[in-house]
Amino acid sequence: MARKRVLIVEDELTQIALLEGVTSRAGYIVETAMRGADAVARLTDTNAPTIDVVLLDLVMPGMNGIEVLETIRPSLPNLPVVMLTAHSSITTVVDAMRAGANDFIVKPASAERIRTALAAAIETTSLVGEIAPVADTMGSVGFDNLIGDSPVMQRATKLAQKAAAASIPVLIEGESGVGKEVFARAVHDSSDRSDKPFVAVNCGAIPENLVESILFGHEKGAFTGATEKRQGKFQEAHGGTLFLDEVGELPLDVQVKLLRALQEKEIDPVGGKQSIQVDIRIISATNRNLAERIGDGAFREDLFYRLNVFPIVLPPLRDRKSDIPALTNFFLAQISHMEDLPRRSISDQALAVVCAYDWPGNIRQLQNALFRAVILSEGETLLPQDFPNLFDQSNGTRTAQQINTAPTETRGHLQSLQSTQAPLGSLNAATLSLQNHEGHIRTLSDLESEIIAAALKRYDGKMAEVARRLGMGRSTLYRKVAEYGLDT
Repeated sequence: MARKRVLIVEDELTQIALLEGVTSRAGYIVETAMRGADAVARLTDTNAPTIDVVLLDLVMPGMNGIEVLETIRPSLPNLPVVMLTAHSSITTVVDAMRAGANDFIVKPASAERIRTALAAAIETTSLVGEIAPVADTMGSVGFDNLIGDSPVMQRATKLAQKAAAASIPVLIEGESGVGKEVFARAVHDSSDRSDKPFVAVNCGAIPENLVESILFGHEKGAFTGATEKRQGKFQEAHGGTLFLDEVGELPLDVQVKLLRALQEKEIDPVGGKQSIQVDIRIISATNRNLAERIGDGAFREDLFYRLNVFPIVLPPLRDRKSDIPALTNFFLAQISHMEDLPRRSISDQALAVVCAYDWPGNIRQLQNALFRAVILSEGETLLPQDFPNLFDQSNGTRTAQQINTAPTETRGHLQSLQSTQAPLGSLNAATLSLQNHEGHIRTLSDLESEIIAAALKRYDGKMAEVARRLGMGRSTLYRKVAEYGLDT
């Protein structure tokens, strides 16, 4: 088996020496970075060997650990990251977990704790990490393959079909996770450029000092580290479509060059002496209000008008709940195929819970929730307890608002399900039922979540006391609090 490669991101030389010794003796190939920006540059360098796991210090000058995580997660959703810090407050832990950390180590830590955390992060990510985005697994999309018959979805689709018939720039607006790239691919696949490249760039995930090089390319020797000539995304997309996701995050100096590239249809590679002609169709996307960004001086008004020739607004999943059953069935089939597992079905009660949830992370969150449920479920049919994080975090039940706004056919299931849920504040023989509403034994994770929540309330959130009473390590408790959504 090939040796795994670990990147240690730490600004103290003593800690680097300690961690490097522990990890190298454990059989890892070790690389180090002393600044957050250097770590991001290394992790996003597609020409360098792949990093398998990261040990990331939380507190560093400049870009801290949370900022590093938030920067790399859009482009590296499956990369295992273990956070290091001298601070063990619940707020710190939850912030790290929300940003995408797999584990949390309080310094100083034993060699065994470090080795165990690295191994567990790699193993867990390979098992239940985020599955590939929809667009990466669907091949040619086209409008016939888009899922959703809700009126808001149909309106967006009709607009996109009109956009596909021309080569004008399209700006797709919508919250994170609504499927902007899927729509962009559908426009491309239905256009006369469908046999040409479709190149997607997440502008928000590129380090600021590398944006220009990645978009426009560079010549050998143009800057430190430019050891060879490299084509940019504009040249890769020549003849086809360039999709600029999160275009509102581009630095102002790059916005100027992007505007020129769109107006003149030519680019200037970094360090180059001649302009290069390009023939591309631009589709951009944003989850930000670009008008507000213009008012704040963070986005150029002239570039906005150049990109916003044909705007399309994609609705959030909470506004198209009638599409959730079809999306659920599609993802269950997709997951079974990807993981070579028997096809899972979903019970009416579980589907009612899924349909009633507001899905702040939209389609991407639904996709990952189903993936987790499929991997961790013990039967062929998904049950409500396979979705523990979909219940109201304050008391373990569905809220009245969620029940009342659910599709009509699901309300009865939700109301009967709600009546079976025990309050998390008081834990006794009467409230902690070992059986679910169908008479089956509840899962260990379901029971564990309820017990931890009750302990948190009983001991006023004092993590050391809760960990001692439950007989588990504090780092394990922090991880489970985040996993079960109990951090509120």
